[in-house]
Amino acid sequence: MATVNLSDYKPLHISNAEDFSIGIVFSEWNDFVTYNLRDAALEILEKEGVKKENIKLYSVPGAFELNYASMQLCKERKFDAVISIGCVIRGETPHFDFVCSAVAQGIKDCNILTDTPTIFCVLTDDTKEQSIARSGGDLGNKGVEAAVTALRMIDFKKNLSEKKGDIGFGK
Repeated sequence: MATVNLSDYKPLHISNAEDFSIGIVFSEWNDFVTYNLRDAALEILEKEGVKKENIKLYSVPGAFELNYASMQLCKERKFDAVISIGCVIRGETPHFDFVCSAVAQGIKDCNILTDTPTIFCVLTDDTKEQSIARSGGDLGNKGVEAAVTALRMIDFKKNLSEKKGDIGFGK
């Protein structure tokens, strides 16, 4: 269980964030959670300087469909990052395990098969209460973390290309 409020972050102050282009794919399933995650991510991106017109939203029916939509956005190569937002809550059948595993693998594939950082913002909770706690409840909002991660990965990629591979790890 998370012990930190996910909404606590320090402003990043990334230069030229206004030029960043970000695609957000969100699941309509469990929308009482996913819409909160989406809205928190949007708020942070705009607060950090990303222009509203540079953020594109795409909805899909469920978490399983995040893979296809995210991969299509990555293949278009018009986004600096893609954020995939979903929520899977454990039920009485193994369906939960299959969906969670497939979505995690699909988002991983976006990251290794394309040049676009794809951020995994899929809650995989045992209960509705846990999902609520992580989407604006007691534990903050995982959408904040997803937005911060997207910005940091865009910055990482831009710095990597500018420095021709020397990013100074351990310095």
